[in-house]
Amino acid sequence: MTTATISQLKMNPSAVIAQAADYPVAVENRNEITAYLVGKQLFERLTAYLEDKLDAAAVAKADFSKGKDFEKVARSLGI
Repeated sequence: MTTATISQLKMNPSAVIAQAADYPVAVENRNEITAYLVGKQLFERLTAYLEDKLDAAAVAKADFSKGKDFEKVARSLGI
């Protein structure tokens, strides 16, 4: 994993952000990792992956045997 110090981040934030485009950069303060910096595309991919996993888990857990007829529900909602 790539690391950068707080000082490096302050001196050249663009360079550290560029390093974080495809893989997280660990940000160190006094030789201790205090944060991780991820690029926009990586963050969006991670977020989409987590949403997909959560959705799949919710579907697997759902009990569709007690489902309601869509047409009846739509009529009751006036749509």
